[in-house]
Amino acid sequence: MNDLSITGLILAGGRGARMGGVDKGLQNFNGTPLTLHTLMRLQMQDAVTVSEMMIIANRNLSAYESFGVQVWPDSTDNFAGPLAGFLTGLERCETDLLLTVPCDSPLFPLNLTQRLLDTLIAEDAEIAVAAAKEEDGSVRAQPVFCLMRVSLLESLVKFMQSGGRKIDAWTAQHTTVLVPFDTDDVDPRAFFNANTLDELHRLEQSK
Repeated sequence: MNDLSITGLILAGGRGARMGGVDKGLQNFNGTPLTLHTLMRLQMQDAVTVSEMMIIANRNLSAYESFGVQVWPDSTDNFAGPLAGFLTGLERCETDLLLTVPCDSPLFPLNLTQRLLDTLIAEDAEIAVAAAKEEDGSVRAQPVFCLMRVSLLESLVKFMQSGGRKIDAWTAQHTTVLVPFDTDDVDPRAFFNANTLDELHRLEQSK
């Protein structure tokens, strides 16, 4: 067993450009706003408790605050991408580890936290990143599904101050392990992210 505590961070600070500029995190999925659905799924994680929750949002903050957890805008210029959300999360995090998930993949695995944590500890890594099975059988990293140690804050500050914006370019500087979710029991939709309203509606209707 381990005594590492985890804060869950939901990334909902994007422009929603491919959704016509709407606030993606507030769009409904099966009658529930995507971000609230994601929050509840984090609370339902198997075996491992996500002790604290935060949301990164850059508009409609009061709507997000109604979900009952802390809400923070990016501490850098608005809409600077997922790494800006990582940075704000690390700045505000009061636990040992930070788990990041996007607001637009509402079916992510219920054992996500446990699998990432187990691998992080077993490999004595600094970062664990989920990887999803592709149609050709390969696995591809899903870098916004990321468990990281809060000690990486200084590294990320330096990386972003130097102009870095790509998650994989930053994680490559650290001991990072990929955690494949490629077994037959994993829902093939688990890491699907809905970038358009049409994709969101099709995901609702899929089984």
